[in-house]
Amino acid sequence: MMNKLLLGVLVISLAGCSAKYSESILDKPEENLVRDKPIIIAEPAKGSYGSIQYIDSGKMTAEAIKTAFSPYADTVTIKSECRDLVCLSKAIGTSNGYYVVPEILHWEDRATEWSGIPDKIDIKLSVYDGSQKRVASTLLSGKSKWMTFGGDHPQDLLADPINNYVKSLY
Repeated sequence: MMNKLLLGVLVISLAGCSAKYSESILDKPEENLVRDKPIIIAEPAKGSYGSIQYIDSGKMTAEAIKTAFSPYADTVTIKSECRDLVCLSKAIGTSNGYYVVPEILHWEDRATEWSGIPDKIDIKLSVYDGSQKRVASTLLSGKSKWMTFGGDHPQDLLADPINNYVKSLY
């Protein structure tokens, strides 16, 4: 009986030990992106939760996107002063590459280790070709594990869903 109880506690605690991700495709690409074309990324506005704004969340999101695209493109540039496609196309016009416009829809940093409330992110990611036609778009969501020992933050939820999405584009 004691072994079954311990096994049950172990299974329940391990179920809370991994982050959960979801993806909702808005525009499915008709064809794969072409490798080695330049990528120009806008830096999204700061994420927020209620009245709390997370200062470096836009920069961290843009950096995670840059890291994800780097294996596939020779040049990956972040334009930190740009938040949208219009600004990107004026700042660095490209007819031979792609523009990436992320938007932070939700950014929630919680003290999960004592509250049990997970960190959460929702990111909209749109990719445009050189003619400014949207070729792909998705909503990426992440929720941290509920059993942590501290140190987890929303930015820790960026890499896996962004890397998987970018990989699917090529």
